[in-house]
Amino acid sequence: MAGATQHAHWSSKWAFMLAAVGSAVGLGNIWKFPYEAGQGGGGAFVLVYLIFVFVIGVPMLVAELSLGRRGQMSPINSMAKIAKEEGRSPLWSLIGWSGVVGAFIVISFYSVVGGWTLAYMAKSAMGAFSGITAAASQETFLAYISDPVMTIVSHVAFMGITIFIVAKGVQGGLEKAVTLLMPALFALLLILVIYSAFNGAFVATLDFLFNPDFDQLFYKETVLASGEVTRHFSLDTVLQALGQSFFSLSLALGSIMTYGSYLRRDVNLGKSAVIIASADSAVALMAGLAIFPIVFAYGLDVGQGGGLVFMTLPIAFGQMPLGGLVGTLFFALLAVAAVTSAISLLEPPVSYVAEKTSMSRRKVAITMGVAAGLLGVLSAYSQGSNLLSDVRIFGVNIMDAKDFLTNNIMMPLAGMFTALFVGWFVSRKAMMDELAIEDRSFRIWYFLVRFVSPIAVGVIFVKIIFDTIAG
Repeated sequence: MAGATQHAHWSSKWAFMLAAVGSAVGLGNIWKFPYEAGQGGGGAFVLVYLIFVFVIGVPMLVAELSLGRRGQMSPINSMAKIAKEEGRSPLWSLIGWSGVVGAFIVISFYSVVGGWTLAYMAKSAMGAFSGITAAASQETFLAYISDPVMTIVSHVAFMGITIFIVAKGVQGGLEKAVTLLMPALFALLLILVIYSAFNGAFVATLDFLFNPDFDQLFYKETVLASGEVTRHFSLDTVLQALGQSFFSLSLALGSIMTYGSYLRRDVNLGKSAVIIASADSAVALMAGLAIFPIVFAYGLDVGQGGGLVFMTLPIAFGQMPLGGLVGTLFFALLAVAAVTSAISLLEPPVSYVAEKTSMSRRKVAITMGVAAGLLGVLSAYSQGSNLLSDVRIFGVNIMDAKDFLTNNIMMPLAGMFTALFVGWFVSRKAMMDELAIEDRSFRIWYFLVRFVSPIAVGVIFVKIIFDTIAG
C-alpha cells in the first residue's frame, strides 16, 4: 500500500534547492575537503576538484534527479518502474536497493559523528578548551569517544533531531528544516570566514587555495628508510580530487533520487544541478577560508585528517581571542551541516517503507530511525577504547568497516551503474523529454553521462580496490 510520501511534492523550487544543497553539504565539505586540499597541495587540488565537480558530478546529479522525478517514488520503486517502462531487466532496481540500504548504513555511523559535533559544541560553550594543550586535547577526545554513556547520549540526541524532522514529512519537516538550517549554515560559515580574515593567516590561505602548484599535483615525495627523499610521478592526488568531487555531492545514496521524486515537471534539472554543485563547492571553499587561516596562524598541520577538527582546532580555539565563541560557532556549523545531510539519508528508507506498508509516516520514521540508531550504537562503541573497540572486521573497527563498504564499494558501483542505465538503457527520446533542455546542452550531457561519468567512477572503484589489496 502506498504511503503519503509517494505523492508528496516540494512547495517551491527554492525549497527543493535548499534541500538538495543541504543533502550535498555535509561534514565532508566542512572538514574533509580542507584536509584533502591540504594533502593534495592546495590550489592545484582545488582547481582539479572543481573541474571534476562540473564535468562528472553535475551530469550524475541530473541523471539521479531525472530518475527520481520520472519514477515519482522511492529509489527502489522508481528504478523498477522505469526499467519496466523501458523493457529492461527488473534487476536494475538493485541500484535503488543499493542507495536505500547504503543510506541506512551511512546514517547509522554518520549520526555518531553528528553526536560528536553536538557534544563539542557544548564543550566549547562551557569553556572546556580554554588554554588546552595538545596532549590534553587528544586526551579529551579519546576520553569522550571511549565513554559508553556520553557517546550514546549525543548519538541519541542527534538521531532524535533527525527523526523528528523526517517524521514531519516533506513540506512540514524537510522543507521547514532546510529553510531554517541552510541560511543558518551559510551565516555561520560567513561569520567564521570574516573572523579568520581578521585574526588568521588569510593571505597565506588565499595563496594556498588559489595559487595552483601543478608540481605537487602530479609528483609525490617518498622518504626512504635511509632518509633520502625520492620524487616520482603520481596521479594519486588527481584521483583523490575525482573521488572527493563524486562523494561530496551525496551521489549514489538514494538521497538525490528521492528528493527528485518530489519534484514537479516545471523544474529545470540541468540548471538545478549546476546551482546545487556550485553551492556545494562554495561551502567547501568557504570552509577552507575559515579553517586554514587558523591552521596557518597557529602552525598546525594542513594535511591532518579528522583529528584536525576534534583534536587540533580546539587547541587554537583555546588560545585565540573569543575562542570559546568561535569554537562554539564552528561546531554549531558542523552540527547543522550534519543534520541537513542526515535527514536526506534517513529519507530514502523511510520513503520506501512508507510506500510498501500501511504505517503512517511518523511511525515509519520512528521505526527506521530507531533501527538505524541501534545499529549506530555498534559504531559508537567501536571508537577509542570503548566496549567494542577490539572487534575487527577485515582488520578495521565496525565504524570504519561500514564506511569502507558504503563509500568505497556500494557508492562507486551504484554511481557507475546509474550512469550506464541512464546513458545506455533508457531511450534517448525519453531522456530528452524528461530533461527538456536545449539540443546542444543535451548532447554534451548525454556524452558525459554515457562515457565520461561511468569511466571516471569506474576508475575510482578500481583504484580503491587496488589500494586495498596493495595495502
